[in-house]
Order: sequence, then structure tokens, then C-alpha cells
Amino acid sequence: MLPNDATQLLKLVSMPMPYGKYAGRLLADLPGHYLNWFAREGFPPGELGRLLELMQTIDHNGLRHLLQPLRR
Repeated sequence: MLPNDATQLLKLVSMPMPYGKYAGRLLADLPGHYLNWFAREGFPPGELGRLLELMQTIDHNGLRHLLQPLRR
């Protein structure tokens, strides 16, 4: 079993955005401006919001390249 942090990172590269302009796009592939919009306006509740917040943090700090080895 993977630690919780690793599981969250795997979800970023496998879970599609369920709605909106970027519906169907993997969370890890959402553009930075869209993630920043959520950061300003508020992330949705629940797991999706936590994952979007994590992805925004990764993107903001220039760490997207760290997700590359997790892609299948």
C-alpha cells in the first residue's frame, strides 16, 4: 500500500477534471491560470478541492516535472 501522499500524487496524473471548461483533462494537465483562479475564488469541497489545491501548489512552485515519472 502506498502512503497517502503518494496516492494523492498518483490521483493527479490519473483523475480527470469532472466538470467545467477543462472537463476530462487530467488534474495534472490543468493550466496554471485555471488552478490560480480556484486559489483566488475557493477550491471545491472534498477530495477534488484538496487535489486541485495540491496541484496548484505544485504548479506555483514550478514542480510539475516531478509528476512525469508517475504517468503511465
